[in-house]
Amino acid sequence: MNRIFLRLRNSLAPKVIISTVILSLVVIYLTGSALNSQLATGIKKVNLDSSRIEARSTIFSAEYRFLLAQGEKAEAVRKVIDDIISSATSLTTNENAREVIFIRSPGNTTIQDYEITSNLVDPISIPDYLSKKVRKSNDLTSSYIPIRYIGGQSISGLAFGQKVQIPGAGQYEMYMVFSLANQNATLDLIQRLLLLTGSALLLLIALIVWLVVRQVVRPVREAAVIAAQFTAGDFRQRMKITSKDEIATLGNAFNEMAESLEKQIARLENLSRVQQRFVSDVSHELRTPLTTLRMASEVINASRNSFDPVVARSTELLVAQLDRFERLLEDLLEVSRFDAEVAIIEAVEFDMVQLAHRCAEDLSLVASQRSTELRIYSIAGSINVSADIRRVERILRNLFSNAIDHAEEKPIAITILASEHDVAVGVRDHGVGLDANSLTRVFDRFWRADPSRARTRGGTGLGLSIALEDARLHNGELEAWGRPGKGAHFVLTLPRKASAAIESRLIKLAPDDIHE
Repeated sequence: MNRIFLRLRNSLAPKVIISTVILSLVVIYLTGSALNSQLATGIKKVNLDSSRIEARSTIFSAEYRFLLAQGEKAEAVRKVIDDIISSATSLTTNENAREVIFIRSPGNTTIQDYEITSNLVDPISIPDYLSKKVRKSNDLTSSYIPIRYIGGQSISGLAFGQKVQIPGAGQYEMYMVFSLANQNATLDLIQRLLLLTGSALLLLIALIVWLVVRQVVRPVREAAVIAAQFTAGDFRQRMKITSKDEIATLGNAFNEMAESLEKQIARLENLSRVQQRFVSDVSHELRTPLTTLRMASEVINASRNSFDPVVARSTELLVAQLDRFERLLEDLLEVSRFDAEVAIIEAVEFDMVQLAHRCAEDLSLVASQRSTELRIYSIAGSINVSADIRRVERILRNLFSNAIDHAEEKPIAITILASEHDVAVGVRDHGVGLDANSLTRVFDRFWRADPSRARTRGGTGLGLSIALEDARLHNGELEAWGRPGKGAHFVLTLPRKASAAIESRLIKLAPDDIHE
């Protein structure tokens, strides 16, 4: 059942076929109902008119014969009644029955009793309401009734009645009753034919729609398969064109797009390889002169006390900028490893809480210089994690340093939570914060939230980008939240076991102290 549901939800052809069949079913039902109603009305009207004419003629003939029998003896009158019944009724099956019923009108107290019915019809077939209508009217009166026979059999019928005067017996009610069995059988046959025709038409519509949709969906499905192969890295596939219709035009456009994409991707891959090689080569080549410059700067810096104050200050700036340059080269080498997809993790078992405290202690001097402090709140005194400790430490140092740079002399809260499968670290500062545009770019390479002050703080603009890559290398995630003037919140979520996946977000990205 689930497989059928998924196929219906994920495939266009069943959706179109089912929708078309349902709409066609509604149209066929409405059309068939209207047609059946019109046919039934027409058949009933024709039957009613013909039966009325026959009943009127029969009752008129009976009245004429009763008029001629005035003054005759009772035996002669009864013979006239028997002749009327014999000539007006049929002795065939009930489906074709025409019956005659004579009923004494209420108030008739004559001695002679001519109540009689043909073919054992039960007089109770005539309902009281019809009898009252006949007695009140001087014209022919009709009604649909069930014809009951003595013995329990009953069929649908149409009765016509009128008052008559029987010689020597007073007022009677004469009824001509016609069976509707043939009419109902005809209507049932029409309904069955309409149902059969509608079902056949519905099947034909479904088949036609399936054939049409198949012609349309097949190239679309083929295009989807080829697009999936493009996603997997195979750009050699093309759609087969066998016609010159609109689908062929779509196929040609798709193939042209695929060829263009293949060329563009090949060009971009080549450019990316050149850029990666350039960054890697430059980073490696600069390390040798950088080492020489560092050695020379350390020698000069060791003798700075004997220099002029201006020269001594220049020496300190030289050492600081060489440190910054070295960090930049290290970051560039790490970025080149990520781009080349050769970065790996070396998992070891370590205590996340202890690592966070060590990183905070290492940065405590910088924090005090910024008039802030790092406050760690942990769910437990020890949380063991299996991960690459060097990369996790780099993530924490980047987050702590970033918070210190933007804390605006307000304390920084570091929250550590853990579950059986995941561990999360939240770094919350109450500084300048981040606007919506900054949130979309905060993990971009070389992007700075405050370019006017970035150089004074010595950042390379790669820290958060590398931190995000390190987190994802562990199958984890690093997310950022911020509002201008309300600070920022960075949340790192990692699996506690190497190569596992995170199962839940333990720390909400939007801080609890903010109501939006």
